[in-house]
Amino acid sequence: MIQTVCVAGICESSAALCGFMLGNLIPTPQFSDHAIPVSEQPAASGFWWECLDLGLLLVALVLASYFALVVRSRRSLFWLSAFSLVWFGFIRQGCVCSVGSVQNVAYAMTNASYAVPLTVIGFFCLPILFALYSGRVFCSGVCPLGAIQEMVAVRNVQIPKWIDHGLGLVPWIYLGAAVIFAASGGMFLICRYDPFVGFFRFNGNAGMILFGTFLLLVGVFVGRPYCRFLCPYGALLSACSGVSRSNVRIPPGDCIRCGLCRDACPYGAIEPPTETATDQEAVSGKRRLMIVFAATPVLIIGLAIVGYRLGPALSGLEFDVQLASQLQHEAVDPQWPTNDASDAFRAAQGDADQLLLDAVATQHRYRYAGVGLGVWIALVVVGKSVSLCRRRQQDEFVADRSACVSCGRCFEYCPVEHAKQGVVGLPTIQGEHRP
Repeated sequence: MIQTVCVAGICESSAALCGFMLGNLIPTPQFSDHAIPVSEQPAASGFWWECLDLGLLLVALVLASYFALVVRSRRSLFWLSAFSLVWFGFIRQGCVCSVGSVQNVAYAMTNASYAVPLTVIGFFCLPILFALYSGRVFCSGVCPLGAIQEMVAVRNVQIPKWIDHGLGLVPWIYLGAAVIFAASGGMFLICRYDPFVGFFRFNGNAGMILFGTFLLLVGVFVGRPYCRFLCPYGALLSACSGVSRSNVRIPPGDCIRCGLCRDACPYGAIEPPTETATDQEAVSGKRRLMIVFAATPVLIIGLAIVGYRLGPALSGLEFDVQLASQLQHEAVDPQWPTNDASDAFRAAQGDADQLLLDAVATQHRYRYAGVGLGVWIALVVVGKSVSLCRRRQQDEFVADRSACVSCGRCFEYCPVEHAKQGVVGLPTIQGEHRP
């Protein structure tokens, strides 16, 4: 008993001593004079640097088109990718980026006071113009995000088509969310959740660094996972490439149906020859198409309602809404732990009522943004369903204009390509069709 009392007394004395020492050695910070710092944007690059970036982008796009459509050289495209990764990625640190420029354009279309820099307009428009003429050559050798994935794609495994189709919806949904949020004055999703910019700048959010590392590890076995299943700008380019004037064609001459190009493509972008649809298959396809059209209004209305209800939850990604919620919790529950943001807000004597009004306005705005996003997702699902109901007739292996990123891997495996270049004799044996 005596020992327990002594131990308790020693502990109390030690605690008091420690408190006295800490109080003198590490004084408690006072926030009474603290002012919340104003967010500062990084200084823009010099005018001539921006002109140089735009000029190099144009030259790189011309070279990528030449290497993919005329020379048909996988090696040249690879080295062009390496240059783009070094310049647009590590030296220019991923900014200006064509992928993120979508948000600048969307925001400028709804905010008259925001002027988009000409450089950003150039980075947004040039890859689209080239995609309309020569396919996704921007993805093949110019985009630093695609290049860093191309460098690690050494042991690719083709994934099942149903997974490819399902995950292929994500970039379109991401594109819609990024455009709607930016246009409504919200966050720039693409920039905030860029998985590779942290590598380019040798710093960044730990979560995004881990996500980028995960994508690169997956990219060793699954070709370009970000480009295929996440990139919103890639979705836009795929639509333009689908109606492009020219595109990568396999083979350059008569197809011998060997199927080597399809096996070599890590993106599942080579489509095999198809048989003529039977009468029963044609009727079945029309029936599925009618079901899709009949379900379209229900899907649009249902997802619009879901989007409206999810609006407040989506607004929780905004800092003002997070801070207002934190202050409300602290006001209701005295035991609720404070955080740095709420402490700084009180120390700066911020107007909590005004913050709450702003948060409510943000939630209201996000409700309408959620409706727009719901309608967009419904249209994406309908469009994908319609495309799956269609059956295209083709007699040889062809590159899917929308999915092909013009990487040139198929060139190296096509025997007709080798014969054209004089590497081997012209194949004479007709291979079997391998659907």
